[in-house]
Amino acid sequence: VSDDGVSKDEKEMVYRVLERATVFFEQQLSLSSEASSYIKNRGVNDESIKAFRIGYALTSWQSLGDALQKEGYKKEVLLQAGLVKENEGRMYDRFRDRIMFPITDPSGRVIGFSGRILHDDPQAAKYLNSPETILFKKSELLYGIDKAKDAIRAKGYSVLVEGQLDLILSHQVGITNTVASSGTALSETSDHPQALSYLFRLAPKLAFAFDGDKAGVMATYR
Repeated sequence: VSDDGVSKDEKEMVYRVLERATVFFEQQLSLSSEASSYIKNRGVNDESIKAFRIGYALTSWQSLGDALQKEGYKKEVLLQAGLVKENEGRMYDRFRDRIMFPITDPSGRVIGFSGRILHDDPQAAKYLNSPETILFKKSELLYGIDKAKDAIRAKGYSVLVEGQLDLILSHQVGITNTVASSGTALSETSDHPQALSYLFRLAPKLAFAFDGDKAGVMATYR
């Protein structure tokens, strides 16, 4: 049992179900011409789609949960992984009609997701992240850290961008020491968020490359 009271086997099961969910979302993206077109129209090439394991969550309420339960994963594990919600005894998928970006730990294992809505809906958030789980700690994560850490060490600095697509397109043109905050890592009130502390352990310098609009400038100052 680890310091947080969670057994190694429990964590391993959540890792496994998140990996299976990632594969499911990848398969759905390959089957959806509309979702694939959206990603490609944003400038992301096939190589990056594969490298970053971009996927798509269907519009239906229970497609992921049903598929994973058929594979033998219990409802409790799906809830623990943040993949489903439960309401009045009924289970439904947390992510629906979203382009899915798996978020990994520094070793490359999937710990959660960020989903960008495909069809804009005023009733739904544009971006939806996994909830806090035994693996997904918002204060600790940086999107793309597994792919950026070696380049950060080699170059002596890291570049921090705001969103997943900013990061993917940066890596696509060779700026591989880039990580993204994804709106989560810098949200704490602490002066030294754990995610930034990790970056400074890799290299002593950090460059902010947030959007040039007012919100981006304010986020940089913050």
